Amino acid sequence: MADSTTLIPATELAAKNKAHFPNESSEYRQARNALLAEELELRRHIERVAALRRAPPHGGTVPDDYPLESEYGTVRFSDLFGDKQTLVIYSAMFGPQRKRPCPMCTTLLTSWDGTARNLRERVALAVTARSPIERLLDFKKERGWQNLQLYSDTKGDYTRSYVSAEDADMPAVNIFTRRDGTIRHFWAAEMSGDTADPGQDPRGAPDIDPSWTVLDLTPEGRGADWYPKLEYTPTH
Repeated sequence: MADSTTLIPATELAAKNKAHFPNESSEYRQARNALLAEELELRRHIERVAALRRAPPHGGTVPDDYPLESEYGTVRFSDLFGDKQTLVIYSAMFGPQRKRPCPMCTTLLTSWDGTARNLRERVALAVTARSPIERLLDFKKERGWQNLQLYSDTKGDYTRSYVSAEDADMPAVNIFTRRDGTIRHFWAAEMSGDTADPGQDPRGAPDIDPSWTVLDLTPEGRGADWYPKLEYTPTH
């Protein structure tokens, strides 16, 4: 969104809303249109933040062409780009010390598996974890993932550089660019427990897990004590 663009006030746009639903009260419609104005402002703020995210100078060059293990053998970090110039890489919590993968990482990646075919039209997409590749592939088969490409950071060099210097079992999202043969770090999710607001779990903005975004639309919201699980008890 260009800075020179003059935008109609959100309240004026909301006043043009013609949506109505059966048996709604005038109080509901008034409150809904007020909410619509805030949603319009949120959309605009998301656009402003996205523009700021694209604006910083070049990030640091990647110090090593890290070796990773794929289902076909050893590959190098640069291989993950394929024919693309941007790489999105998610580091999942599934280190060798874990009996099972993180349920929240699994929920996110299940959503990403569905859209990976679309994303790959624009960017390269990879998932890494510290467990051996055989363990990652077994879980991929268990969950029925079809489109995610998993890699084991067996040596942990990538993880210690871009996820946790202490090699902690924690999630991370990093984005890298390749321009004129040089690979640089572009962006990482840097919100953490230290930046969380009172009463909230640490979360990014916007949230990259669509499950939470859908729940934010509901009257129950995210809730204070609900978290994804790997398996659920059948309700009927």
